[in-house]
Amino acid sequence: MKKYFLCLTATVAIGIALMSCNKNVTGRTANEPMLQPADVDANAGAWKTVLLSRPDSFAVAAPVATTSPLYLADLYEIKGYQKNLSSVDEDQIKYWGAGGVFRWNEIMRGLVAKYNIAPYQLANGTYPIPSSTNPFAYPLFPFSNPPYASRAYAYVSAAQYDALIACWHYKYLYNRPAPYKNDSTIQAKVTKTNMPSYPSEAAVLAGVTAEMMKLFFPDEIGNINALLQQQELAAMKSGAAARSDITAGEALGRQVAELFIARGRADKAGAAVGTPAIWANFVTTTQAAGNTPWFSLETPARPPMLPLFGKVIPFLFDTNTVKTLRPGPPPSATSADMTQQTQLVYSQIKNPTRDQMRIVQFWADGIGTYTPPGHWNAIAAEDFITQNFSEVRWARNIALLNMSLMDAGICCWDTKYFYFNPRPSQLDPSIKTLTGVPNFPSYISGHSTFSEAAATILGHIIPANASKYEAMSQEAAKSRFISGIHTQIDCSAGLTVGQNVGNYAIQRAKIDGAE
Repeated sequence: MKKYFLCLTATVAIGIALMSCNKNVTGRTANEPMLQPADVDANAGAWKTVLLSRPDSFAVAAPVATTSPLYLADLYEIKGYQKNLSSVDEDQIKYWGAGGVFRWNEIMRGLVAKYNIAPYQLANGTYPIPSSTNPFAYPLFPFSNPPYASRAYAYVSAAQYDALIACWHYKYLYNRPAPYKNDSTIQAKVTKTNMPSYPSEAAVLAGVTAEMMKLFFPDEIGNINALLQQQELAAMKSGAAARSDITAGEALGRQVAELFIARGRADKAGAAVGTPAIWANFVTTTQAAGNTPWFSLETPARPPMLPLFGKVIPFLFDTNTVKTLRPGPPPSATSADMTQQTQLVYSQIKNPTRDQMRIVQFWADGIGTYTPPGHWNAIAAEDFITQNFSEVRWARNIALLNMSLMDAGICCWDTKYFYFNPRPSQLDPSIKTLTGVPNFPSYISGHSTFSEAAATILGHIIPANASKYEAMSQEAAKSRFISGIHTQIDCSAGLTVGQNVGNYAIQRAKIDGAE
């Protein structure tokens, strides 16, 4: 997979500080082909939703007739825009014409990378914690670490999917042709299709995404609103949507978002940081069981990363299933098995080959990057572009991927803090890792769990690439062993859990109506 720096031109990305070019972020450029769906998925209004009880849960009024003065005024507005299109306008039309789901996912990856910064310690040796109730104070909210990022990707993607299901329902209920179909003097500057334009899918995506961003990246809402306006104007200037299409679409998207925001506020993620008493209890409980507890290797010791994330409510199954997916315990830290595992790690890191260093660096996905879940979003986007999916199928596939990644993170963090197992470099200080040491317990490997969940569902979505995804997942897991961060047991158990989570996504995919 090619790597690109996520560095868009000013004409395309407003306030692009949210995707700064000084980070090692894999992304794409503005020069992507227009979305050219092989099938517009006209029946998508009947697909299975995530939270919406039915696609018409939120009412969208019938549009005015295409012969009415109000609609004719909409057409004149488009003609006025097209009469004076600038090169900036053309760039924005092309940028958003590559697909709204694709572009917002790319923007999300940039946001995650920007906020994936661990707070510095205070003068008294303690660490401040980002607060959603005061997001503008240091440290800025959020610290978009891997669990937080997986949740953000999942909520935004799932909300986009449900919003587009509702959009498709109303499109084919009202069946109003696109402006370029209603007036031959209006140019189609995007791919022509027979898909109705009311409500506008571009506006639905802009509305639902902007509203979700208030929850996950409150510092960025100004930039996000600017991008919302940019996408909607691009849809109008392209001849694909009239003003009334846009107004109806944005309102629908924002209503769907509120449903997901309500879920997010009640999914227990707000308590995932824990408290000092809870952190201390992990130690005492582990010691009481006769095991060696994990501890932070940072100086001063940093609080564990989101120790209660394992209690967050998943998307693909219920909270009781999280416990059933938890693997058995690792070998005791003082056992011969663990001694052998630790020695294997030490032997591995002593003389890494050039190719091993390549693997370590490619999959590191540490501070200042879009995290392992973001890496798999980039991999998926790279391949989805070649598949000529419709906008709604893009949303469905990205939602399946990201619900898998979030639920994999929940299962992984549940296991990590259930066993509270030390890392190899804690058991043997002579182990000097080839990349940073994550600030949470060792068993099981997060990279392995995330990667196998992603590879499993992506292999179902694009069967021809299944072996490629599996090889990438195995390499991602291997990268954590050869870097000295994890034992082989950590990685193999993570792969098993990830595959089990991915299989739940496959089960959903088989009954969602899209296949």
